[in-house]
Amino acid sequence: MKTRVPLGIAIPQMFLAGRVDTRRIRDFLTRAESLGFESAWVLEQVLGSIPSLEPLELLTYAAAITERMRLGAAVLLAALRSPVHLAKSLATLDHLSRGRLIVGVGLGANPRVYPAYGISADRRAARFAEAIRLMQRLWTEPRVTFDGQFWKLDNAAMEPKPLQKPHPPIWFGAHHPLALQRAVEIGSGFIGAGSISTKQFIEEVQTLRALLEKAGRDPATFAVGKRVYVAVAQDRGHTANGSARSTANRSLPSAYRSGGRRKSVSTGWRRS
Repeated sequence: MKTRVPLGIAIPQMFLAGRVDTRRIRDFLTRAESLGFESAWVLEQVLGSIPSLEPLELLTYAAAITERMRLGAAVLLAALRSPVHLAKSLATLDHLSRGRLIVGVGLGANPRVYPAYGISADRRAARFAEAIRLMQRLWTEPRVTFDGQFWKLDNAAMEPKPLQKPHPPIWFGAHHPLALQRAVEIGSGFIGAGSISTKQFIEEVQTLRALLEKAGRDPATFAVGKRVYVAVAQDRGHTANGSARSTANRSLPSAYRSGGRRKSVSTGWRRS
């Protein structure tokens, strides 16, 4: 028996010509939902020369246009944000989407951007993990007293809680074994990067499953997805000779740079 793999798609977010085309976004999402895509995704790129819409605002717009598709971020750079503000924004978005939100989080690959946000890249992994744990508590507890290394709260309340219980699923974008361990400890899913090979992705999933087994968690309850890049050709001839890929490589690199490091394009999702 064949296993159906739910597919997601990237929401138009980068506008190379400079003008943001809201009609294109609306028509794209309407068409994607009618075609049966399971989810629609955004990424986070605040700094950069290419016009890129802010992910949470774009997901809010998508929530108003769509009815069925799940809406996700792949990923939010949680260590660069205030977890208190982020928890509030995500809880609000979960209500506005009627419980369709997936929260993808990651550290990001470029520590040089941290000073632009008024923080140091030192101990960013600890900061990241503490931020996720604080958000989870704000989402699930009536009052939170929190004495962390980076944030402190005294009997603080946050309402409303997210619509999904106990909170929206949190998927981790990660490569390092310690990062995969964090995903198992405090997450509910894993996002494989589009820039890695299928072989590397399989190895990461094998490591992840071993960690889940060690932690006594059922892998069937832990979502696994991967970003997949798709180059669309006009005909089979263009596909066979690789010209579609060549065209994509010429057109896209300058659009996905952050701090001098190339980022890759998200054009599709597979989720298992």
